[in-house]
Amino acid sequence: MLSFCLRPTRRGALFALLALVFATEAFAQKAYDPGASDSAIRIGNLMPYSGPASAYAIVGRIEQAYFRMINDQGGINGRRIEFVSYDDAYSPAKAVEQTRKLVESDEVLLMFSPMGTPSNAAIQKYLNAKGVPQLFAASGATRFGAPQAFPWTMGWQPPYQVEGRVYAKYIMATKPNGRIAVLYQNDDLGRDLLKGLKDRLGDNTTMIVAEESYEVTEPSADNHIARLKASGADVFVSITTPKFAAQSIRRAAEMAWRPLYIQALVSASIGAVIRPAGLENAQGLVSAAYNKDAADPQWTDDPGMKRFHAFLDAYAPDVNRGDNSVVYGYGAAQCLVEVLRRAGDTLTRANVMRQAASLKGYAPDTLLPGITITTAPDDFHPIEQLRMMRFSGDHWELFGPVIEGELRN
Repeated sequence: MLSFCLRPTRRGALFALLALVFATEAFAQKAYDPGASDSAIRIGNLMPYSGPASAYAIVGRIEQAYFRMINDQGGINGRRIEFVSYDDAYSPAKAVEQTRKLVESDEVLLMFSPMGTPSNAAIQKYLNAKGVPQLFAASGATRFGAPQAFPWTMGWQPPYQVEGRVYAKYIMATKPNGRIAVLYQNDDLGRDLLKGLKDRLGDNTTMIVAEESYEVTEPSADNHIARLKASGADVFVSITTPKFAAQSIRRAAEMAWRPLYIQALVSASIGAVIRPAGLENAQGLVSAAYNKDAADPQWTDDPGMKRFHAFLDAYAPDVNRGDNSVVYGYGAAQCLVEVLRRAGDTLTRANVMRQAASLKGYAPDTLLPGITITTAPDDFHPIEQLRMMRFSGDHWELFGPVIEGELRN
């Protein structure tokens, strides 16, 4: 036991020592990497605010608005979010340039929700070499859920291969003798989803009678649609981003081609794709979903969607609520906030990834009932469940049960 019957000089020295110990212990409770401090968390982001995929830019705007709401509520564990978002024009070269700026000049703690397969693929090796989280990459490519090769990269949405397998199951159940035509974007989006489709078709891949790939720099999908129709296919799988999806829906209708039309979920947005293509041209389209449709009245009394609409009323009242990219941005931002809250005062890049890889049954407001986020150190695909849906009138109608993912690399 320490005795306090000491001479003043010794007593003062002891108090100074104890104060130093306590101060050191208090300091040890906090740990920061670049981009984090007692007052702020700086987050980097890339969005195609211009270029061929600019329809996705609304995601960045919603994420910015969500973080503004969090800041107005006191921040995350008392820290404000500084969201630094740059335009990469959906260009891999521009994405690399902007990412270097974010990491080396802006000194962000992490990259959050960079948009699109091409941009994420271009920056993946750089971020992993730097040990900077590439968290909730806005792409379903399987390469963004491979922790053994890329321990600093994690996707968010369902993997494209899972989606492709789901469509193959549906085709074989409803059109077992169908002739399939496929239009796919010539990148990891298109190739991954096509791989999942073929993997699940297995010995039935001979059902695919025509394949066409396109580059995002092409002005139009019209010639591709004409050739695919000429193949005699009665099933069409459109693995396209919004501009080309809208063109394809419209052109198929103009040519009176009416196959079983399956649209990849990345372009199932009513606001960004269906309305520009024409509601009358989209009747009967089939796709898949994991998020609630903000325009669907069945969610009117849903607590999560009530919070979602209250957020939009206050922070983004002018957005099109029928655009599923709005729902996407909200859900991804909510998930990141949950990860950062769990990280507490240990705001290191390693701890952020540790928390992201330990989500168990977490359900943001916008996920469909029965679909949750689960991750693990060896599972970097947060969402691996889907439901089928069909476009009717002016909205998507869900049908069938929740389908568990069956990812095969």
